[in-house]
Amino acid sequence: MSKSCSDQCSCDEPDTEATTESDVPTSSAEWLSVYKVPKMDCPSEERMIRLALGGFDSVQALSFDLSARTLEVFHNGDAGAITSKLETLRLGAVLQDTRHPGLHALEKADSDTNEAAESATLWILLAINGLMFLVEMTMGVIAQSAALIADSIDMFADAAVYGLALFAVGHGIQKQVRAAHIAGILQLILALGVLVEVGRRFLMGSEPQSTLMMIIAVVALIANTACLLLIAKHRKGGAHMKASWIFSANDVVINVGVILGGALVAWTGSNYPDLVIGAIVGVIVLSGARRILALKG
Repeated sequence: MSKSCSDQCSCDEPDTEATTESDVPTSSAEWLSVYKVPKMDCPSEERMIRLALGGFDSVQALSFDLSARTLEVFHNGDAGAITSKLETLRLGAVLQDTRHPGLHALEKADSDTNEAAESATLWILLAINGLMFLVEMTMGVIAQSAALIADSIDMFADAAVYGLALFAVGHGIQKQVRAAHIAGILQLILALGVLVEVGRRFLMGSEPQSTLMMIIAVVALIANTACLLLIAKHRKGGAHMKASWIFSANDVVINVGVILGGALVAWTGSNYPDLVIGAIVGVIVLSGARRILALKG
């Protein structure tokens, strides 16, 4: 087993994400006390706590989250005796908060509502970016535009970010950060691919079609602006939502750059503006990946 229990017990059962038991309606409890228990990481220690608190008539129900090392005790009266008993188990139990159970229920309801809103937003963003990846990649090849191809790859990376963020919704901070970091690594790989493609076109030559570049870039700008507006209200959320906000903000800047590149190609008749914008897009994507990988929740 990858996780280790305390010296006082052995883990003879598989670890679980969370275990919850409530034999008595929690509405009958006057208080909810939340404990952080650092050394509670397996079902054996959960059983130890249940046995220790089983003799308290004031305890109405217990709720365990092993992955978060958190214990919720629904009880009547003062929590002092419960805290003292938990301390004797030498699991490092610390009382973090005592509140009315009704407040806890309201907070949980708010959290569920927020998660549903995040999921709905991310599904829309995933659909928009997935569609725009196909459109921009196809038109980038037709228009021989390194900038459009770079932007399409960025769209693909964004779609992956939103998919990973959907996985992270409702999970703990650790999984949210992990999902964001996976997205950042993917973004890093694709950014390097963009720069390699720009170098290849610089050596082999290309004839980008400026009008087609600008038309597709304007469409992408409209799509990404819509994405930015959708994600704006969630940008203060978990690491997965912060990552989504960073990607969306980058996209708007990139689209403006591609439009500028198309205009310069039309004005100068050279492919260099397209290659320069493509390289800049690659650098922006690399910067976004760095910021994503720096997120800590």
